[in-house]
Amino acid sequence: MEKLKEKAGILLSQQNVDFQRYILQEINWDNRLICILGARGTGKTTTLLQRIKLSKRGLDEAMYITLDDIYFTTNNLIETAEKFRQQGGKYLYIDEVHKYPNWAREIKNIYDFYKDLNLIVTGSSIIEMLGLEVDLSRRARVYELSGLSFREFMAYSQNIKYPKVTLEELVTKHIMISSDLNSTKPLKAFKDYCNYGYYPFFKEDKEGYSIQLTQVVNLIIGYDLSSLQSLDKLQTRKIFQLLGMLAAQVPFKPNITSLAQTLEMGRSTLIQYLHYLEKAKLIQQVFLQGKGMGAMEKPSKILLDNPNLFDALSTTPANEGSRRESYFVNQFRNAKHQVSLAKAGDFIIDNKYTFEVGGAKKKFDQIAGLENAYIAADDIEIGGRNKIPLWLIGMLY
Repeated sequence: MEKLKEKAGILLSQQNVDFQRYILQEINWDNRLICILGARGTGKTTTLLQRIKLSKRGLDEAMYITLDDIYFTTNNLIETAEKFRQQGGKYLYIDEVHKYPNWAREIKNIYDFYKDLNLIVTGSSIIEMLGLEVDLSRRARVYELSGLSFREFMAYSQNIKYPKVTLEELVTKHIMISSDLNSTKPLKAFKDYCNYGYYPFFKEDKEGYSIQLTQVVNLIIGYDLSSLQSLDKLQTRKIFQLLGMLAAQVPFKPNITSLAQTLEMGRSTLIQYLHYLEKAKLIQQVFLQGKGMGAMEKPSKILLDNPNLFDALSTTPANEGSRRESYFVNQFRNAKHQVSLAKAGDFIIDNKYTFEVGGAKKKFDQIAGLENAYIAADDIEIGGRNKIPLWLIGMLY
């Protein structure tokens, strides 16, 4: 126990709180069981350490542990939590829960037996709380940590702090908002963001960012997904093949039967893999407005999860149209808006606002005559009327 506290103390001493993710303000820290899900590399560990530091509680009262620590090869979580509580502990911050066998059952037992102990746990997004053998969904308050928004990227990389905007402000006041922000020259920063700004670890090594992101993808498929589905090497290789095909072709409306034949797998298996890849935050599935979004539904369009993934997954230069759509859907969904494939135009947001996504010269032909219809245009600093700068959508969260 003392060794765990010593390690936690070292990590806390090295953690600064100058830049804080949006989720720190969103979480109700009074809940007794909090679960923070997020893809690898999005900053879950930093969030836990910052919360402890900001709370100004000592290590005897609030402690950070990670379940991939060698300590837990010979010690179990329940006994550790019990010792911590006996020594006056009240808040146990538990990182990387998905790397610990039977973590859900032990978390449930700690929660049920020690009602004076608060648990804050993090895990990979591929963990589906509702699918666990032990039902934690009615006990835990679950939050999801996305990658950096463009707004957060500017704050993190250049200490330029943009205000968050609502969807209603975006469509009604975008000229005024973009004019106010234009002095910071957002277009260059936006290009940088699309290349390397979604995952906070870009600050560690910008030159090696793409290589590090490729390694993250390999871990998600080779470890997270494989352990979830007990995949053999052949199946794992097919998933890598599928991702490579999607990176080269997206955005596209998939022919599931043809794609399944190419990969030599069943149609239902392919749809299930797409579902897991989306949960792992590697792809985004977009469904036609009014259609179901169940795990076994065929998507109408498939996009990579965020624009940074193109360089990590594809051997060919990214298609700008694909990258723009990936960014557009990602930012709206991370801001908790519903995105569907529109019958006219590209996408419809919250079943109300229709958007066509394109470059600076994009015309209104495809959305002419539609109510609440807009163009999200790249390569413009300030829009006009119903043409909104694409970068400005990154201010939603």
